[in-house]
Amino acid sequence: MHPSAHALPAFAAEDRIAYSAAPTRAPLRWPGGARVALWVTPNIEHYEFLPQQVRVRDPWPRMPHPDILGYGLRDYGNRVGVWRLMELFDRFQLRATVSLSMAVLQMYPEIADAMLKRSWELMSHGMYNTRYHWNMSEDEEREAIDACQQMHLRFTGKSLRGWFSPAASNTLNTPDLVAEAGIAYLCDLYHDDQPTPIRVRSGELYSLPYSMEINDSIAWRRGMEGAAFAQKMCDEFDTLYAEGLQHGKVMNIAVHPFIMGQPHRIAHLQHALDYILAHSGVWCATGAEIIDHYRQQRVSDAGALSTPRSTSA
Repeated sequence: MHPSAHALPAFAAEDRIAYSAAPTRAPLRWPGGARVALWVTPNIEHYEFLPQQVRVRDPWPRMPHPDILGYGLRDYGNRVGVWRLMELFDRFQLRATVSLSMAVLQMYPEIADAMLKRSWELMSHGMYNTRYHWNMSEDEEREAIDACQQMHLRFTGKSLRGWFSPAASNTLNTPDLVAEAGIAYLCDLYHDDQPTPIRVRSGELYSLPYSMEINDSIAWRRGMEGAAFAQKMCDEFDTLYAEGLQHGKVMNIAVHPFIMGQPHRIAHLQHALDYILAHSGVWCATGAEIIDHYRQQRVSDAGALSTPRSTSA
């Protein structure tokens, strides 16, 4: 057993993050005076055809197995849709942060090569998107996180910087275990539009705003088609951009190759990106770049507050 296992109880959810009223915060400044830090997150995933580790809910809504329709749609994303997204992001010179089922690196070498060639950041979204972490013991979840870390190290030579639990199936132990693994940021919390420090048993961890609203998967389930989703992206940006004049904000766009990579939707994503990137004061960044800058500013601000002012004689 890992020496830190069960050394301290898991924090209750409300104890993880200190409350902070948005208007009372010290201004958050992005590089170059940008108002909005934009990070675009393609979810490149693998869904097992016949998942063996089903916990709490079945990943395939159509019973009985096999769900050819559900699997085939997601398979389309890795065969076709992902390449449309890559082509579009290349046009805008967007360096994405991939919410990645880590098994993709091994199962789809063409996709792995294309992501690495573009220097995209790879954020772990678990090993498969059909293996949930709900109801895992602490040791089981630690092993699952370590397996993702080792996969990332093997393919990139670097440690993971970000974590988003598969299918958002986080546990009360997830923040502690992610920090223990040396990962810098977590996307399992949807509580803010600025980064936030997270209280963990040991180490350091920050919440990075990942959107469940500007997310094609949620829009799709609500019956929202491409044009409406594009308008939603633009509306979100307009508000954050206006507020960003006083307080820098984070905007996340989360897309899936099997949804926005469809022929009838890709042009709507292009329209939204055209609109957003036509504005000055938009910093296109990776998740790690946003967190690194936020952390540096916190350290700088804390140092300024603790340094006594000099007085003239």
